[in-house]
Amino acid sequence: MKRLGIALILALTTAVGAPAQDFKMPVNLDRLASKASETTEVTLNGRMLQLAAKFMNDEDDAEAREMVKKLKGIYVRSFQFDSSGAYSDSDVEAVRSQLKSPAWEKIVNVHSKRNGENAEIYFKGDNPDRIDGLVIIAADPKELTVVHIDGPLDPSDIEKLGGEFGVPKVEVRPKTKPAKAGAQ
Repeated sequence: MKRLGIALILALTTAVGAPAQDFKMPVNLDRLASKASETTEVTLNGRMLQLAAKFMNDEDDAEAREMVKKLKGIYVRSFQFDSSGAYSDSDVEAVRSQLKSPAWEKIVNVHSKRNGENAEIYFKGDNPDRIDGLVIIAADPKELTVVHIDGPLDPSDIEKLGGEFGVPKVEVRPKTKPAKAGAQ
């Protein structure tokens, strides 16, 4: 998942240009729940996000609350399996097939033959200052996660959403390293 964070950082620096098109979580993903040892499902449509924003009233949540008010939905499906091979490439292809339209642009594709980790990030939007949607597919032999954030996002909003509503925590700004002793 560290690679996913790095990939997302790279993706957030890329501009997007395409007309919007809807994305729906494939129904076939839900059938994976019976095979999974652990399942996370988050389905927050615009109405539910408006309600959730009302509960985010701390000063710490003010930025996230304002961003959430603009979103149309947050959808997460995450499955962890006890063994490899519990899901197939066709399960992932059902997601990818919706993202092949001109509305979506693949920004990041990370593929590791060594450990089988794969991550893909897709953006949609026609405004260079914001993203109109985001889909992340993270797959490894024993885990499959699909995150769809629908609605306008500033690239810095991704970090604010991390850890909320089942969206993985992602560090957008690199941490600074402490200066070595004696270095000037």
